[in-house]
Amino acid sequence: MVDFLKNKTKIEHASNLAAVIGWELAENNIPVFITDPVSVDEFIPESRISGIPEIERKSLYHALNMKSVARKAAKELNKKYDECNFVIVHLGGGISIGAQRKGKMIDVNNANDEGPFSPERTGELPVGDLAKLAFSGKYSKRELKKRYIGKGGLVAYLGTNDLRVAMKKAEHDEYARKVVEAMAYQIAKEIGGMAAILKGKVDAIIITGGMARNDDFIDMIKQRISKIALIMLYPGSFEMEALAEGALRVLNNEEKAKDWKM
Repeated sequence: MVDFLKNKTKIEHASNLAAVIGWELAENNIPVFITDPVSVDEFIPESRISGIPEIERKSLYHALNMKSVARKAAKELNKKYDECNFVIVHLGGGISIGAQRKGKMIDVNNANDEGPFSPERTGELPVGDLAKLAFSGKYSKRELKKRYIGKGGLVAYLGTNDLRVAMKKAEHDEYARKVVEAMAYQIAKEIGGMAAILKGKVDAIIITGGMARNDDFIDMIKQRISKIALIMLYPGSFEMEALAEGALRVLNNEEKAKDWKM
């Protein structure tokens, strides 16, 4: 795993450092565990089909935080984690919205390429227009990628990746208001799609991440989804405690550790 993350992975992400750091700290003397990394893949076959055979949809999402809040919600509902159906929404710099069926994330938007736009990312784009832009000569490959991951979304429209600043602008600026409402609209639309994947059998819609702290923005989303299912809020992120809890579940024999194979 360490060799793969150092030398072979094609995905650039800060979490790639985790296994490397853990292995070096352990010095091969104590157990090292990886919990719900970004590469967790529990897709059903239908989820992988994109519409063009050369491109397969990939499972890439904020698994650590999303699965952590799902466990919290199951406990709060007095249900077993692997018996629940959830639509889980992570609202951060990137936005992940997934359908979790009986403990498995069977579909989720790739937060880099799909779904709603976010504070820094464009989300899903009209493919024809994107192709024209890619061959226009205006951008290099690297520049274009930066445009839709890092300089898209709220940054592109309003010059900020801070929802609080955007909401403040929206109080007196009609254009800013329209952009913020469009983001809430797209999030709600994706939630509805994931509820359909679960055939409407949804124990709860779970909303988490930094943007979940903004009550006014969450209300914009709630107005469109409140009739689908119970809404449970877990503002912020729980990555650090989720890592510890994952290791504890193995050490306490509540879960079996899996071996990683490339």
